[in-house]
Amino acid sequence: MLLKLENEAETVALGAKVAAALQGGEMIYLSGELGAGKTTFVRGLLNALGHTGKVKSPTYTLVEPYSINEKNIYHFDLYRINDPEELEAMGIRDYCDDASICLFEWPEQGEDVLPAADIILSLSHSDLGREVKFESKSPKGDNILSHF
Repeated sequence: MLLKLENEAETVALGAKVAAALQGGEMIYLSGELGAGKTTFVRGLLNALGHTGKVKSPTYTLVEPYSINEKNIYHFDLYRINDPEELEAMGIRDYCDDASICLFEWPEQGEDVLPAADIILSLSHSDLGREVKFESKSPKGDNILSHF
């Protein structure tokens, strides 16, 4: 599925729409070049779930944890990962359980170490804003897509 987003507000709204489909335990991969809107999407998702503070890209910290309405959400930015084994050293599997929602920016940096994606969102620049391609990889991913 491919969607066109004309502005930042539509990217935030897309995050909110995906948030409405989440039940817990989803692994969401966010791919795209710098400035494609990955963190903006995450902000919309987190705000829709009830987060009221700032949402920053965890480029330097690797992970930003959020506890919202008794749900654990982890926002990872793997841009600075040089070796996927660094994720094993940080205990990546401890974050990704059946109840936690994990959002991975730059998942290609963690190949073969990350848990399998339920859905992959590929964001890219286009003439009129952004394009987002959705690719389901599991029944949980199918559930998310059914909301569109």
